[in-house]
Amino acid sequence: MQTLTFEVPNDLGLHVNPDEFAAIAAVNRDLRLERTADGELVVAPPTGGESGRRNIRIGRYLDEWTERYGGVCFDSSSGFVLPNGATRAPDAAWVSQDRWDALTQAEKEGFVPLCPDFAIELRSQSDLLNVLQNKMREYIDNGVRLGWLIDPKSRRVEIYRNGRDVETLDNPSQVSGEDVLPGFILDLQKVW
Repeated sequence: MQTLTFEVPNDLGLHVNPDEFAAIAAVNRDLRLERTADGELVVAPPTGGESGRRNIRIGRYLDEWTERYGGVCFDSSSGFVLPNGATRAPDAAWVSQDRWDALTQAEKEGFVPLCPDFAIELRSQSDLLNVLQNKMREYIDNGVRLGWLIDPKSRRVEIYRNGRDVETLDNPSQVSGEDVLPGFILDLQKVW
């Protein structure tokens, strides 16, 4: 198959159904693709070095906690099909073991057909803050119990919880997994 490159103007959305999205994602594994609830294809560029460094560090800490306390954690290449029909890929996510175990092997192999219990979005240089904030609200509206929007540039963390207002922390040294990930503390001094 010959690979072609094309660009879609920002003001023109490209809409795909779930099967078309899965086919596009399967042949474009090097791209970070998402699909909104109304079917718009979202293509995100690769992150820069600092974002990649931060993201792997966050993922490592989440994975270490998961190894000790259970559940399943995911990196930014894992897609989740939310109840609203969107396919999203948080920068890091966690699902309780019982919810993961309830999935079939085929469901585990494909885009995960559930909303994570916990999700993190890490703002990169190319990310618009309002787009990430809308994504965090979408996660909460679809079942995420706890979400963090980490913005290294402003050293700010927005905490999203179901049924509560967003809490903003300015230059925190750490953030807690609360009752969703009891005992999980992310040391932001090692992330900033």
